[in-house]
Amino acid sequence: MVATTPGLAGQEKLAELASRFVQVDDLPWKDTPWEGITIKMLMQDRERGLETALIKWEPGAVLPRHEHIEIEQTYVLEGSFGDEEGVVTAGNFVWRPAGSSHTVASKDGALMLAFFLKPNRFFDVDTPVA
Repeated sequence: MVATTPGLAGQEKLAELASRFVQVDDLPWKDTPWEGITIKMLMQDRERGLETALIKWEPGAVLPRHEHIEIEQTYVLEGSFGDEEGVVTAGNFVWRPAGSSHTVASKDGALMLAFFLKPNRFFDVDTPVA
């Protein structure tokens, strides 16, 4: 199996088709290249590019312009974030088509659940985050 949860203890002992029960509180928050934005990778398949992650934004954090290689889906759990098209608030969902690009910011901070079919392409770093 190629998909994993980085940092999930004991997953190497599970059968290939066994469910992976993830204690999210046990996973570490990891820094990203952008100040004030951290990530918890819940599921990752580097071969296919699939990623499911919790992303935490501190107030004032900005994610620079990037392109969505495939569809991106985001459900906001707490706070809000937005771009030049609008703002997404807690309890709401946004998805973006493949090929779209934007710069994103969170005035007051946010916690979101994000789903990626391929990692985003950032214009200010050479490799995808994750």
